[in-house]
Amino acid sequence: MEAALITRAPFGVAPDGLAVELFTLRRPGGIEARICTYGGIIVSLKTPDRNGRLDDVVLGCDDLAGYLALSPYLGALVGRYANRIAQAAFTVDGVKYNLAANNGPNALHGGRKGFDKAVWQAAPVGTGARLVLSYLSKDGEEGYPGNLSVEAAYSLTEDHGLRLDFTATTDKTTVVNLTQHAYFNLAGGGDVLGHEVQIDADRFTPVDATLIPTGELRPVAGTPFDFRQPMAIGARIEQDDEQLKRGQGYDHNFVLNHPTGRLDVVARVREPGTGRVLEVLTTEPGVQLYTGNFLNGAVKGKDGRVYGRRSGFCLEAQHFPDSPNQPAFPPVTLKPGEVFRSTIVFRFPQHG
Repeated sequence: MEAALITRAPFGVAPDGLAVELFTLRRPGGIEARICTYGGIIVSLKTPDRNGRLDDVVLGCDDLAGYLALSPYLGALVGRYANRIAQAAFTVDGVKYNLAANNGPNALHGGRKGFDKAVWQAAPVGTGARLVLSYLSKDGEEGYPGNLSVEAAYSLTEDHGLRLDFTATTDKTTVVNLTQHAYFNLAGGGDVLGHEVQIDADRFTPVDATLIPTGELRPVAGTPFDFRQPMAIGARIEQDDEQLKRGQGYDHNFVLNHPTGRLDVVARVREPGTGRVLEVLTTEPGVQLYTGNFLNGAVKGKDGRVYGRRSGFCLEAQHFPDSPNQPAFPPVTLKPGEVFRSTIVFRFPQHG
């Protein structure tokens, strides 16, 4: 097999004056990923359909200006805490920390300037297609305690996957929840209602009116959230269901059946028209299915394409939303001397 390749090019200048670069990772006969240092964004991800036709299967923008103007976390690394924290506050070691309320009364995806808006330092590693991004989130940034040193390593795998390995350390007890916020459309365009989704989860975390988990781990059986067998996104999304109405579709965390820390396939998506399949592997205990409910046509993406409602879906591997305030959920605290580790793989099985 030919060696994987990585190249770099300029991609503009961030608002703080830092230069942004674009890296292209290629594996001959496999997939191609383009990743920029602003937000660690997956700018494009190309993979073949059943006839060998390459298409870009992630939503995004043609240039940095597009991301700066309107990106709703398109393809970005998300932290220091992915998803929502109730009332934009949490307590660690008896100290209350207040965050920006940037999603109604709650904190979302790390605050007003989360990791998705940071310029990461980049270091291509070795001769293979592996890119290590690093960022120092300083003590007090967006209200979070501790100097958090984060690495996010992207690499292409031999089995047609894009792998992301997170590590993080801190000098003060803090909370950490990191994810990748790629919006997928395996057809390369149109809406995603015909995509067939399967998630290895017997339970999900229902939410209140502000999309904060109630604390219940509700069985999916008999609900529109039962994806234990493949089901089209659009099959039940308009049902008269309180949870679907609150999220304006699917915007919920699923409690994965696998042991936390073990890398397993936890979700599978098939697009019937192209035959493309996406498998999501993770070590995390949860995954958020989001069906682009808040995309409203204001986002103009690649080649001038308008991203309307449900033109992409996300499967965000994560710890549960609002875990810092919900002691029954898997813990998200990180202490000095500990190392946070998390792995996510987006794999595209090829056609025989």
